[in-house]
Amino acid sequence: MAATTIAQSASVSVIDYRCSAGPADTPFVEWHCGYCVSYVRKGSFGYRLRGEAYELVAGSVLVGHPGDEYTCTHDHVCGDECLSFQLAPELVDTLSGRSRGEQRGIWRTGCVPPLPELMVLGELAQAAAEGRNEVAPEEAGMLFAARFVEVVSGRKPKSPEVTARDRRRAVEAALWIDAHSCENIDLALAAAETGLSPFHFLRLFTKALGVSPHQYLVRSRLRHAARLLAGDAGDGRAITDVALDVGFADLSNFVRSFHRAAGIPPLAFRRAVQGNSKIFQDRLAAFA
Repeated sequence: MAATTIAQSASVSVIDYRCSAGPADTPFVEWHCGYCVSYVRKGSFGYRLRGEAYELVAGSVLVGHPGDEYTCTHDHVCGDECLSFQLAPELVDTLSGRSRGEQRGIWRTGCVPPLPELMVLGELAQAAAEGRNEVAPEEAGMLFAARFVEVVSGRKPKSPEVTARDRRRAVEAALWIDAHSCENIDLALAAAETGLSPFHFLRLFTKALGVSPHQYLVRSRLRHAARLLAGDAGDGRAITDVALDVGFADLSNFVRSFHRAAGIPPLAFRRAVQGNSKIFQDRLAAFA
């Protein structure tokens, strides 16, 4: 099985699993090292756990509890692909409630069948893992895990009350993110600036400002890039240099994000502000 770590933090790790096993392969015993929820995005496999047998297909969710022994089988088809969220015990405690018995029941569910409440967030997380939206993979993992707990427990989440102090924290965090947007910032680092856990920081920031911390980070980088491309400072500079200077790790991600935001690629944007007005005229003509 091929395993690729997409994102890793103290609270959640996002791992892409791709298995090529088929009916001719002999299954073997494995153990869960921690808490996890894994979204099956392709293929099918059997899951044998504590004397129970589950068949998982695309849209199903595998649930793991630390120390549990399990076996995966492929009696019907060859291969599967899963996006797995490995969760820290502290995050599990936060999501599951204070009751130890309740926590044990939720995280020993074994399997959740394909449910629209989880499938939509699973696809959101997959798009985040592939860089096709502005959601950070670890943020998507927290959202998916929180929704899993809500669905399995039947508890409705309480909307966080945002106090004046919380709003101040969110604003100060946004200012800090904007000032350091060219640096390598993740959810845990931004949360540490506020003295909150990553999950509580994510909820507070999103509630107070209407965007997630990662969305604000990406948009801050795009704003700084647009400022460079629209002014004299961007003259003659390679688009790659602009991307790296504002904090994007690679050119393709920057071009894709900028195009999604501006409707035109960054090079066309610079040409437009340098006098090629036809580019903007064509954009305006589309609304005629």
